[in-house]
Amino acid sequence: MRTPGRFWLRALARHTARMLLVLMLGGFLGATLARMAPGFGQDAEELDSRLSRESVAALRQARGEDESLPGFYVHFLGRMVRGDLGQSQTLQEPVRQLLAERFPETLESVGLGLALGWAAGLGLAIAAVMWRSAWADLTAGLAASVLLCVPAAVLALLFVIIQAPGRLVIGLIVFPKIFQFARNLLLRAASLPHVLTARAKGLGGLRVLIRHILPVAGPQLLALAGVSVSLALAAAIPVEVLCDLPGIGQLAWKAAMGRDLALLVDLTMIVTLITLVANTGAELLARRPREGGA
Repeated sequence: MRTPGRFWLRALARHTARMLLVLMLGGFLGATLARMAPGFGQDAEELDSRLSRESVAALRQARGEDESLPGFYVHFLGRMVRGDLGQSQTLQEPVRQLLAERFPETLESVGLGLALGWAAGLGLAIAAVMWRSAWADLTAGLAASVLLCVPAAVLALLFVIIQAPGRLVIGLIVFPKIFQFARNLLLRAASLPHVLTARAKGLGGLRVLIRHILPVAGPQLLALAGVSVSLALAAAIPVEVLCDLPGIGQLAWKAAMGRDLALLVDLTMIVTLITLVANTGAELLARRPREGGA
């Protein structure tokens, strides 16, 4: 029998190694896509007819365009180890400063969106399972299906037109995934023999939910929590751009438009890291009862 301490140490070591590998790969792929994108390295300054060939070459060298992709990435990792995230060529500011200014905005948007999405999705899923109301189930399911079909950019534009808070869009994007998945999990758990026996013995609906249904569906709901963080982060990019919210989503858009390689790699690795930490934490919490009892 493995002790909880050994389980956590082995699991953390395994997941940390995996996170580092995925993080390095994500950063390198992000740099590759930006470097190979059409128009990379083109700058309006180079079109100035007064500049000599030597001046144009100096501009390109200053922007690091003559450096090979592996060379850029090795230098980038070396700076990152020293705590230097580089300089944004587009905004002419240190990347660390840009992230410090904009990350709280995205954190607030994503946090509010997750809270609203989970409150509405899980709440309606529980109501659909416990009340067994066909009308409520049909209404919530129809709303979730419609929201799944509408792109995040369209929802964001709609909120701009009606002048509603843009952060609510993230909640509307997260809600249908939470509702549909949670509803299926809770329905499956509610149909198990021990739950039906508890109902037959006259236990109240709330006690059955807390003591018999949620413990069964809990691990899968934790896994869904990690996935929902990825959904909210992905939705934050178009929402922040279209609703003019000064977060890292808007920053990523500006970096992509300006072919800002250093900033793009930093943002790619940050989003990858947040996603991996959320998914890993949810996976560890979901697996702990099974592994601990092995």
